[in-house]
Amino acid sequence: MLILAFETSAKAASVALTQDGNLLGESYQNTGLTHSQTLMVMAEDLLKQCSKTVSDLDAVAVAEGPGSFTGVRIGVAAAKGLAWGAELPCYGVSTLEAMAVSLGVYEGYVCPCMDARRNQVYNALFYVNQGKLERLREDRAIALADLKTELEQLNAPIYLVGDGSRLTHKTLSAEIPNLILPPEHRLHQRAVGVAILADAKAAAGESGDGAALTPNYLRLSQAERERAEKMQKLQ
Repeated sequence: MLILAFETSAKAASVALTQDGNLLGESYQNTGLTHSQTLMVMAEDLLKQCSKTVSDLDAVAVAEGPGSFTGVRIGVAAAKGLAWGAELPCYGVSTLEAMAVSLGVYEGYVCPCMDARRNQVYNALFYVNQGKLERLREDRAIALADLKTELEQLNAPIYLVGDGSRLTHKTLSAEIPNLILPPEHRLHQRAVGVAILADAKAAAGESGDGAALTPNYLRLSQAERERAEKMQKLQ
């Protein structure tokens, strides 16, 4: 199965192409340019470099969130648009789970963390045993103080991943010495994890209904929160 996957949930953008679970190619960019400027160009170039075309694809996949509201929205719109035009299945996967898969830890806990501001992170928790991933916590927005309470109960190595990893490590590592901060090239979100999870969904018989795919923001945007606060004051 040939899958083109998008990852735009944070500052960096990436596109990956996998064939039956094997990585054919991946493009990654963290230059500060907007995803709307770079994403489709990266996808077109990657397909060309791998001697593939859109007509060769079997499915499209995207990180559906949580993450940057604008970034997730751009990625989901691009994936859905491409899939709709080419009449392909479109799979949405958890940004956090895709990060855990991309990290490739063989054994230990994997703790994805994305900066959600207000001393919170978008987070989930997984345990990896001989390369097999087990989800322990659902995707959520959690205060670092509450995350500390959970993580300090764990004795095995805890691998951080995501754009909130450095903040989490700086805040919690003095009291949780088994927190591990991976090197830069293993730290960030990458589209290959999105493709791997989408391949697993397809193998499990999921249809990849692009029409039903919506971003998973986990919480209201700042504008929506401010509007809700104003409405409460008027009541």
